[in-house]
Amino acid sequence: MTSRPKPVVRIVQLTGPAFDSLARGDLVGATATSPVPLTAYLTGSDRRGLWQRRSRQVVADPSSAAWVTGIIWDQQQLLAVGTAGYHGPPDTSGMVEIGYAVDPAHRRRGYARAALESSLARAVQEPRVLTVRVTIGPGNTASYRLASQYGFVKVGEQWDDEDGLEIIYEIPADHL
Repeated sequence: MTSRPKPVVRIVQLTGPAFDSLARGDLVGATATSPVPLTAYLTGSDRRGLWQRRSRQVVADPSSAAWVTGIIWDQQQLLAVGTAGYHGPPDTSGMVEIGYAVDPAHRRRGYARAALESSLARAVQEPRVLTVRVTIGPGNTASYRLASQYGFVKVGEQWDDEDGLEIIYEIPADHL
């Protein structure tokens, strides 16, 4: 059995106009305002709420665009394979929460790991970040296994109106 090469990804940040188009499900408009070509997965109904939140967030705080959800871009395949980023800039306690999702057509190829590693690397380089958080649904064993490999530990639970029960995992940035 041959092993698949590790994907080389970068998280491509978007701007307000791209968030607005994605929030409307407008793939053509979103691609026209994005630095990279986008895919239909990104305008699907399950992604629309995310883009609506990010669009409102960037209107309220334009500087948050540099932090919030971007595109997982496979630099070798030149392909958008999912979304990743933070829920926002570091909060007053220095915490950032990472979120990521891989297009089902591209799962099990190392993209979630690559996106998480990219997000963790950025967090470590940012002096304001003291704690990194991920929240994972109790049935999402793949995400739990991935996060646990990086030292995340359970610190609590929360109810999310969109995703239901989530387990909160954190790690101090200086432990990464």
